[in-house]
Amino acid sequence: MKKLFFILLAALLFAAPAMADGVTKTITAQNTYSDSWSVQGRFNISISGTWVGTVTVQRSFDNGSTWHDVATYTANTQTTGNEPSAKVLWRIGIKTGEFTSGSCVAALQR
Repeated sequence: MKKLFFILLAALLFAAPAMADGVTKTITAQNTYSDSWSVQGRFNISISGTWVGTVTVQRSFDNGSTWHDVATYTANTQTTGNEPSAKVLWRIGIKTGEFTSGSCVAALQR
């Protein structure tokens, strides 16, 4: 019985980590992004706060070396996105030169 317990404990400790349910970033300056997030399927895009600027949603096909703009927002919004491919990273943030003022809470979530 002890052996089975230790086998199960080891399996739990070394199992692959679960996919994160999303990323959130409070943005108060330019060139600020959420962590990258691997997602497949439908997900939510949420932007809130009191801020002035342009929020950009981006995706990467090469593990974050190159980012491609998908959508931009200049006001608070709640919408959805969809990623049909596996192993694609997403992030949300404000590029250099596109932040004016305030505090923006930007999120990509399941």
